[in-house]
Amino acid sequence: MPAREHRYAITVTWSGNLGSGTSDYRAYSRDHQITAESKSPIDGSSDPLFRGDRARWNPEELLIASLSACHKLWYLHLAAESGIIVTAYADLAEGVMAELPDGSGRFTRVVLRPSVTVSAGTDTARANALHHAAHEKCFIANSVNFPVSCEPTIVVGGT
Repeated sequence: MPAREHRYAITVTWSGNLGSGTSDYRAYSRDHQITAESKSPIDGSSDPLFRGDRARWNPEELLIASLSACHKLWYLHLAAESGIIVTAYADLAEGVMAELPDGSGRFTRVVLRPSVTVSAGTDTARANALHHAAHEKCFIANSVNFPVSCEPTIVVGGT
């Protein structure tokens, strides 16, 4: 039994009716907007391989971004608790999705590649080890059914 439950509400509104709705696979746009109370909207579509708009976020990118952001937030939290001063953090995350012959698919893995800059004098082994703890705590990583790995780089910055 969870100690607490948190609820998240969003609205996804399709804006892709080009005049004849879904009368044909090519007759409609995949464009949509993701909104939530008091937040900036996110313009979404499908991957361009599935007739989507390259300029808009697709669900696959948003899933990878959620995994990356969740890991980062836990890492920064644990670093602050451990007295490790992080001065910069950037992640070049990548996911692999396998498409099946029937058109369905699933993610088979995601790799996070955070580059973390810490202040001079930091115990880099400890800073690196915090990635394991962050992964164990990440709400999103704990919710997916595929492996999420982390290949961090620790960079020591100036004082």
